[in-house]
Amino acid sequence: MTTAEPLGAVRERVLAGLRQDIVAGRLRPGDRLVERELAERFAVSRVPVREAVRALVAEGFVLFETPRRAVVRRLTVKDVDELFELREALEVYAAGLAAERAERASLAGLAEVLERAAVATRALDAERITDLNSLFHERVLAMAGNSLLISVMEPVGGRLRWLTRRGEQWPRQLAEHRALYEAVASGDPAGARACALAHVRTNHRATVRELFGARPGDSGGSRRDGGDG
Repeated sequence: MTTAEPLGAVRERVLAGLRQDIVAGRLRPGDRLVERELAERFAVSRVPVREAVRALVAEGFVLFETPRRAVVRRLTVKDVDELFELREALEVYAAGLAAERAERASLAGLAEVLERAAVATRALDAERITDLNSLFHERVLAMAGNSLLISVMEPVGGRLRWLTRRGEQWPRQLAEHRALYEAVASGDPAGARACALAHVRTNHRATVRELFGARPGDSGGSRRDGGDG
């Protein structure tokens, strides 16, 4: 750490690096976060590492198995269900607002994100697809024009990235994003909400199957809506 870099900036640098390692799968569930090793890796003291680890605990990525042993969290079905329930409530609402409020420039930017996502999907570039899919949802959220809604979604965005990079059915994801874009661009709030709801629920089912296998009695449909899209 150089004297020119404030402690807060160092903490944020370490936090961002560790968060990205978890989201990208370089740090896996159950992996231990050792302060000494991380301090050496980032060339910092242990203080910002300790603070970054505590922030990751607050964000839901890490837990303390003992007071001195921090590990990457192992997700449960309940964890996944709760995250997608929150996503369903907030993203569906945001999609409707976006359809009411979107401007031409923001729609052009969203279309450009979709084109880049199509290129990444054809290339099967997992990390790029994940980044662009997250950017797509961030842009729709921004179009909703509700700063409180954005602030509520911000803390869970990383955890959603962590989940949705695992085994995503990318062509289907791209098609659903295109349908949502068309509804928003057409100024159709009800259509946008319907597209967002179907998308979140399909993603929820796919994520649960990837992480835990099919639920009892689930042959590809949802316990809620009985379909696959």
